[in-house]
Amino acid sequence: MEYITERNRIYLLHEGMEVAEITFPQTADGVYTINHTYVDDRLRGQGIASELVRRAVAEIEHRGGQVRATCSYALLWLARNRGCEQ
Repeated sequence: MEYITERNRIYLLHEGMEVAEITFPQTADGVYTINHTYVDDRLRGQGIASELVRRAVAEIEHRGGQVRATCSYALLWLARNRGCEQ
């Protein structure tokens, strides 16, 4: 499996097919909002969604941006892993 990072999206390829993704558009100056996380049903429960959020947060912070979220999974992940709710 291979994670691929684009400007406002990270996705996972498995056997040439896109099987998971997270999107984080810039919603204000220096603010990126994680608004969508998807993992194919066959791969759920393997920590892929968590890894997508972790990678998105790292990418946003690497850009010097602030992380926000509207995606319910990302909100829960942030609360559990960063001690805050965005």
